[in-house]
Amino acid sequence: MTVQQLQPVAHYSPAQIKFGTDGWRAIIAEDFTFANARIVANAIARYVIRSEDARKGVIIGYDHRFASDTVAKAVSDVITASGTPVWLTDKPCPTPAVSLLVRQRHAAGGIVVTASHNPYRWNGIKYKASYGSSALPSIVADRKHELAVAQDRGTPALPPRKDLQHALDPRAPYLDALEELVDWDRLRKANFRFVADPMHGSSAGLLRELFTRNNIRCDEIRGTHDPRFGGAHPEPIEPHVQPLRDAVLAGKYDAGFCADGDGDRIGAIDRDGSFLNPHQLFALLVWHLAGTRNLPGDIAKTFSVTKLIDKIAAKFGRTLHEVPIGFKYICELMLERNILAGGEESGGFGTSLYLPERDATVSALFLAELMAWHGKSLGQLLAALHSEFGEYHYGRVDLDVQPEQKQKAIARFSDSAFTRILEWPITHRENMDGVKVYLGDIGWVMVRASGTENLLRVYSETSQRETTSQVLAAVTHIVQHL
Repeated sequence: MTVQQLQPVAHYSPAQIKFGTDGWRAIIAEDFTFANARIVANAIARYVIRSEDARKGVIIGYDHRFASDTVAKAVSDVITASGTPVWLTDKPCPTPAVSLLVRQRHAAGGIVVTASHNPYRWNGIKYKASYGSSALPSIVADRKHELAVAQDRGTPALPPRKDLQHALDPRAPYLDALEELVDWDRLRKANFRFVADPMHGSSAGLLRELFTRNNIRCDEIRGTHDPRFGGAHPEPIEPHVQPLRDAVLAGKYDAGFCADGDGDRIGAIDRDGSFLNPHQLFALLVWHLAGTRNLPGDIAKTFSVTKLIDKIAAKFGRTLHEVPIGFKYICELMLERNILAGGEESGGFGTSLYLPERDATVSALFLAELMAWHGKSLGQLLAALHSEFGEYHYGRVDLDVQPEQKQKAIARFSDSAFTRILEWPITHRENMDGVKVYLGDIGWVMVRASGTENLLRVYSETSQRETTSQVLAAVTHIVQHL
């Protein structure tokens, strides 16, 4: 089928849909409707036909959210109506499982019906490119063009091609691939006990299955299929990780690992109940892969990630690449260079040992292997990093502001006449993505305006937890009085 044959029979005017890096998200029954999902599917079908080898087909998966399975079937109908084959997963699966299947089967692309870490009222559609990860900026631009055409002209009234729809088990090949990544003998000998927390998301059962089949004790909490995520927000950060903390302490586990709603972002709890933030986890992963295992490759991080990564990369003689915020920039580097590990502030990490893609289960396996390698807890390993490289304490606040406040804040922090925050002088600035100002030797603070919401994100990292809190409070005060 040609693109011309995808033109509609009848005109439809949906609500405005906007593609982000990974696709589109909206509130269920408001903007996330079957009609709008078909519009997005039509745009993806147009892109695949124009820019990929559509004969290779599209992998479609879905998460645990309300009606994700039926939306996935509707998306499949639109894609096959274009003459493009579809392999629709026969059960929910995490987003990285679809990315892996795209790569393994040399598919034209992948689609996941998910809203990732958003609250239960949201759903969405992610698109994964033919290399098995986030779409590069050029692909995003092409998809936006096709979406504009699809919104203007509507969904074609073509029947689905049942002969082009195939069922696919996503879990078996995914688990088999992940099982090859770590040293199971070393893990068994360490005799650690773990607890997994998929937060009622689509990674349920996966980490427990991998550990259990290799005779390592792993239990699971919040593993049931619940479209409301137990009333919690399926994002692996505080305070949403409290049930995992309670489980670790009550069961005296050595560590707990949690994943967001679609299984690509990780969080962790140490045996003493401490939460390890994404910066700390990424630092441990880089230390393990580049140092302990001495694997080849550069390191990549986004602009808001801890400076501890810089020191670890330097110690092991690795080139460090810093990119704007968004995993698509990490992915782009991983496709161009040998990037051993790449990470972002939100808990998504990729490695050359696997895919140019975030995966919470893969990250958990490497962290467990790191523990086994040294015979220490995550907290003890983090303390060793701080002892060697100094302490790094990170914090972030999101300020609800008006558009003019966002503009004023960026202008204020960019102004060379703005020379001090509290008692600390501003020594220099960087503006790769937002404005980052350095406060002498103590650390940095950064302001960045959200492109889609009335939010100003304020990030800071200093050598003391109390100092980071003071800096965030001072910047919040400045912004609120602009």
